Amino acid sequence: MNYVDPMALPALLTGAALFSIGLAGIMLRRSVIAMLMCVELMLTAVNLTLVTFAKANNDIHGQLMVFFIIVVAAAEGAIGLGLLIALFRNLKEVGTAKLNLMKE
Repeated sequence: MNYVDPMALPALLTGAALFSIGLAGIMLRRSVIAMLMCVELMLTAVNLTLVTFAKANNDIHGQLMVFFIIVVAAAEGAIGLGLLIALFRNLKEVGTAKLNLMKE
């Protein structure tokens, strides 16, 4: 069984803290822009954790997965901002209160 190097513990705790802050931000925020930023923060936390485990276990697979996550995060940011611009043009507001109007 592989154990994590004790020197990696601060990086893992930082990743857990970043993920928790991002999760709390998604649950508590009403602004869609702030929610997208919290999703990016959560993806950064996952990247930090994957790189830490890859470094501790001398394995390259975690670092390769980080590149795919960065690509997905960039695509999510571009598509999310495009949707926000379209939403702002139609509703003159970027919040979660009127998002149910898109169902109609």
